[in-house]
Amino acid sequence: MKQEALKLFDTVAMLKDSPENKVVKGQVGTIVEELQKGIFEVEFADKYGQTIASFAVNESEVMQLHFEMEEAR
Repeated sequence: MKQEALKLFDTVAMLKDSPENKVVKGQVGTIVEELQKGIFEVEFADKYGQTIASFAVNESEVMQLHFEMEEAR
């Protein structure tokens, strides 16, 4: 199943570690800007809402997360 197109404020999870940014595989972030097609600025925060890191990721490096099941179209 192909991932839906990512957009501003989507919640995503990293698919690989990014040690230079202190982010690990599975860490959850929020898209805060689309830099160019397929490249997004993602902000990662701790449980208190403090930013851990914010950096550019390719859409292939993240997985979109869903909080509710979407209705069948």
